[in-house]
Amino acid sequence: MRHPNALQRIAAKQQGLVTTLQCAAAGYTRDDVKKHVRSKFWARLTRGVYLLDADLIPDPLPNRLLARAAQLAAGPLAAAVLHDAAELHGIKGLRQVDRIHVTLPGNGAVPRRLGHCEVVPHQFVLRPGDLTMVDGMLVTSVVRTLADLLLHVDRAEAVSALDSALFQGLLEEDERATVEALMRGRRNAALSRTWLGLADGRAESPLETRGRLCCRDAGLRPDDLQAVIHRPDGSVAARVDMLWRRTRLVAEADGAEFHDRPDALYRDRDRQNELAALGYTVVRFTWKDTLDPQRLPRMIKRFL
Repeated sequence: MRHPNALQRIAAKQQGLVTTLQCAAAGYTRDDVKKHVRSKFWARLTRGVYLLDADLIPDPLPNRLLARAAQLAAGPLAAAVLHDAAELHGIKGLRQVDRIHVTLPGNGAVPRRLGHCEVVPHQFVLRPGDLTMVDGMLVTSVVRTLADLLLHVDRAEAVSALDSALFQGLLEEDERATVEALMRGRRNAALSRTWLGLADGRAESPLETRGRLCCRDAGLRPDDLQAVIHRPDGSVAARVDMLWRRTRLVAEADGAEFHDRPDALYRDRDRQNELAALGYTVVRFTWKDTLDPQRLPRMIKRFL
């Protein structure tokens, strides 16, 4: 006898996903499962894992959903690592990848397809304390995730991820040493460990991080980040992303997420007008300006 309510309760705890074994425990035969897949109400994501109410899920499927599917397929000892662990922790600043990374013990580490992604298995050597649970999923801890990432990504992504973790309070300042210790003796560690000193938890977005790195590399390090600018009466006029005090120059990151809405555009205009009245020059930069490492420095140099 089928128990659809029981299966729905299981799926609700797993982002709408169920396994073949869970279907069987709820009274669903293989033919029942095939029928639901043919009707397109369910979708087979990978061997042994199905998505209920598949017609309600956006395409492409979110990586967070695919990461859970990969873990369900690989078994209870599978843990999300690298980009997928970072996403589950809420760490920003990494490029979207079309791979799901998990670590597995023993011979379970075999590649497989999952939706539009490839599941990449690893066999990381983990210490006690390297794993934690996030939303019911086994993942590497924040410090272990950052240590692994720094060995696999470029400098801009690495520092952006560190800044994000520091800004959100996911990583404490004194835990940088732990991240460094976890990298020691591993491939690329000699270079990657130098990036730890570039991180600054005052950066509120990956765009701010990338802009800061561009300026630093050009010898134009700002005097302050998230600097508060006051009016003559002592009240706060603005808090700015980067400030060069001597020349009263401000650089502001224009991320589409926060600055493209009409209300934000009006607010930014009023804010910039007030800063100009106080004698400050404002340079605004976007993602495009950071793709060429010399573009933002050229903009800054005009006013220094």
